[in-house]
Amino acid sequence: MQLARRLTLTDAVAVGLGSMIGAGVFAVWGPAIEASGSGIFIALAIAAVVAFCNATSSAQLAAVHPVAGGTYAYARAEIGPWWGYIAGWCFVIGKLASCAAMAMTFAAYAAPAGWEPLVAALAVAALATVNCFGVTRTALLTRILVVVSLLGLAVVVAVGFASAPSASPAPLADLTAYGVLQGAGLLFFAFAGYARIATMGEEVVEPARSIPRAIVLALSGALVVYVLVAVVVVLTLGADAAAQSAPLAAVVDAAGLTGLEPVVRIAAAAASLGALLALLTGIGRTTLAMARASDLPRFLAAVHPRWQVPYRAEIAVAIIVIVVLLVVDLRGAIGFSSFGVLLYYLIANAAAFRQSGAARRYPRALQVLGVLGCLVLVNTLPLLASLIGTGVILVGVAYRILRLRFTRARAA
Repeated sequence: MQLARRLTLTDAVAVGLGSMIGAGVFAVWGPAIEASGSGIFIALAIAAVVAFCNATSSAQLAAVHPVAGGTYAYARAEIGPWWGYIAGWCFVIGKLASCAAMAMTFAAYAAPAGWEPLVAALAVAALATVNCFGVTRTALLTRILVVVSLLGLAVVVAVGFASAPSASPAPLADLTAYGVLQGAGLLFFAFAGYARIATMGEEVVEPARSIPRAIVLALSGALVVYVLVAVVVVLTLGADAAAQSAPLAAVVDAAGLTGLEPVVRIAAAAASLGALLALLTGIGRTTLAMARASDLPRFLAAVHPRWQVPYRAEIAVAIIVIVVLLVVDLRGAIGFSSFGVLLYYLIANAAAFRQSGAARRYPRALQVLGVLGCLVLVNTLPLLASLIGTGVILVGVAYRILRLRFTRARAA
């Protein structure tokens, strides 16, 4: 059964913004500032350039292949099943870690001390339930959460700029080339939300026109927000941001306006939930596409006859995310997520490079730059995250080899 085309251009932009704003603004500044020091804005610029290259590749591919699954489907069509499988596996494992990070971020802002793991797990279960009742409900809730989070961010930015002249932030550490690149790799985690638009290609109205526009609009809007928030965080907190689990609430505290802290926490919670909702949706669609092709168990390919959503995939994803968030910390989740997602976009750029003729919308130089950027950034991520990521990818490769051998043996 096919998924229903119910998402408009506005819905698609909201899904992308919801993913990126929740991921970046409220979760990544501490680890990124700790890594890049005074080079935080250089790191942000590098991450934005790599993200732009990847976004244009995704847009070009999505216009030709408007189906569920994102780069899993694109790479299968353009460069072969194995590349598609590796892209899909990298996306699923990377975004499972992203979901855990978003749930942790939500709990850091919204839960009483000591209750964070339980609250994070309940948030995942609740949003997975929403996803099981139709994509239009997902889009509506995402719009509401994006509006709430943007209003809260406007408060933080206004307070931060007003208090900046009197602030005495801790000086940032000196920049190093490696630190800046590692910071860019971590910040890339914040920009990866536009992938959710592409993975939902089977549900977007006029996908060849809407998806490329939505990707570029969402990325541009998110970049403006990131720059404003980064300036505020550096001017008011400086190096102290690295030690904060809720840095934007700390910005309000540093300005002496503690009465506004609940507003910031509500906005942060809304943004994190918006990102988590979109992430769960995107992983469910990629899982559906992989299960349809037997690259994951066929059991996960079921589409609900009434709600027209991949409900088994959504439930399985939610269970795995709850397990992950109970065993990893935020920095580890961000590093692992960036590892998987950078490899995913490396393959997206390679697939877009192969396109020609009427399918080509952007110069090949952007895809070459995207590949190089992904390779550089993935090699500067924290060593433990890279080692674990490599191990999990090898497990996925071994699974597909065994499945193919089993299938051939049965056919014989």
